[in-house]
Amino acid sequence: MTYDGLVTRRVSKELHTLLATGRILKIYQPTKTELVLNIRANGQTHRLLLSMHPVYARVHLTAEKYTNPKEPPMFCMLLRKHLEGSFIHNISQYENERIIELSIQGKNEIGDDVRKRLVIEIMGKHSNIILVDADKGHILDAMKHLSPYQNRFRTIQPGQAYIYPPTQGKVNPFNLTKEVRHSTIESASDERPFLNHFMGISPQIEQEIKTFGDDLDAQIEGFEQLLAKVNNGPVEPVIDQSQAAFYLFPLTSFTADLKPFESVNLLLDYYYRDKADRDLVKQRAGDLIRVLQNERSKTVRKIKKQQQTLKKAENAARYQKMGELLTAHMHLVKQGDASVEVLDYYEDDTPTLTIELNPNKSPSENAQSYFKTYQKLKTSKRILDIEIKKAYEMIAYLDQLIEQIEKARLEDLIEIREELEEEGLIKKKVAKNQKKNKPKKPTPDRYQSSDGTPIFVGKNNKQNEYLTMKFASKQNIWLHTKDIPGSHVVIRADDPSETTLTEAAMLAAYFSKAQQSSSVPVDYTEIKHVHKPSGAKPGYVIYDSQKTLAVTPKKDVVEQLKQNENLASDK
Repeated sequence: MTYDGLVTRRVSKELHTLLATGRILKIYQPTKTELVLNIRANGQTHRLLLSMHPVYARVHLTAEKYTNPKEPPMFCMLLRKHLEGSFIHNISQYENERIIELSIQGKNEIGDDVRKRLVIEIMGKHSNIILVDADKGHILDAMKHLSPYQNRFRTIQPGQAYIYPPTQGKVNPFNLTKEVRHSTIESASDERPFLNHFMGISPQIEQEIKTFGDDLDAQIEGFEQLLAKVNNGPVEPVIDQSQAAFYLFPLTSFTADLKPFESVNLLLDYYYRDKADRDLVKQRAGDLIRVLQNERSKTVRKIKKQQQTLKKAENAARYQKMGELLTAHMHLVKQGDASVEVLDYYEDDTPTLTIELNPNKSPSENAQSYFKTYQKLKTSKRILDIEIKKAYEMIAYLDQLIEQIEKARLEDLIEIREELEEEGLIKKKVAKNQKKNKPKKPTPDRYQSSDGTPIFVGKNNKQNEYLTMKFASKQNIWLHTKDIPGSHVVIRADDPSETTLTEAAMLAAYFSKAQQSSSVPVDYTEIKHVHKPSGAKPGYVIYDSQKTLAVTPKKDVVEQLKQNENLASDK
């Protein structure tokens, strides 16, 4: 992953072409580190994502729809006050750094023209989004404040003059003549002249330059070619899927497993999709994962103990046999005997068998003791068979919950946490003076097939149960991976096309434990053939009259089905 100065340059150029003169309609702040601007430009509404995430900081257009908090944060409110209804005059990159600026023109409360700058600094953990008064040059506010005690070079607080981050002695290669660039490289005394002396050059590009040859002249020529390609020539944005890397064009270090894109913005939206969300989900779901893994370990240990007891219980018939033999040979037993040798007439050759006795018990009491042990073991075997089956079902249930958390969105976690509370796996958090909220309806994820048919996918057990048992009608088609934990999928149609059926099956396979497999079996049947057994765990169903088809999950197809839905809902 390399969101360097060269990538930033192309992103800013693309955004300027698409969004210049566009009007900012609405501003949202779905998370602490991300903003989404809805911009109307050239007859289209675009969603521009601005992120200061410490790992996934970036700027690009997005097709994703984000869930926003009920109450917008203060910074979002301030941006709405200053920027909504204003027009984007220019989108540019500062020097060749990972800094993008939106120059915005609008009106104040009394109708005077005002100019603002929204500066997005893409600098890893130091990333920030800052609103600046363009005429006065001071900061109106920032997503992250920086006091003089934290940084002596510059202060990021309302009222302070905005100062760009230090350049670290580097220069913008695009502002220099070819001759000056060459002399800068030739006069460098270090082994990394491109990385250490020019803005926006990443280690990955330094390595690419060296592939042009060991000779410095060859490397300089390679550097010039790369600059020309980034600045003027058409680029070929690609993702190396095997290495999870991307760039503006194929690099020498990339494999043959490349996925091309029409624009850098489309590439970035695809590459980063869910990455920041997954990171946040992982942080917030850490306690849930620990609880489930601990519960799973306890259940595994419980099964081992039960199996040991079951092994003993399988000898129940032996105790019955000794009780009967002892009863038949009662005349041979005297009070106080520790054992007795009897004929074992259950065996064909009638050998003798020694039966251990309790000297403190009468012959009759010894016989009854063997019969009681037999009955006890017989009963425990029946109970243990049931308990071990329940324990294995519990492990499958816990595995399913862990799988759901690993694929969950932030909003899905709330429903999963509620389920764990209801099942008694975690304690319910009750805040003081907390009002009882009306239970919310689960919201399964929605997709649209190639022919326009809506398809719904449950991302957790609450959504699965709601989707299958309440939302869908009896003739709708229900799908689930065969004997594999996964999501419930419903086609909102009674007689879907073969294309829709295949695409829905692919969704079922993709959102299952078999996501990385090929030729995944998926069962499908009408909803009227799907039933929930009494007392079953949430989301557990049985079904009949099913047919099965095999599909190979493909992320590209799933992404396209989601995009179909997003485009349809935007109309």
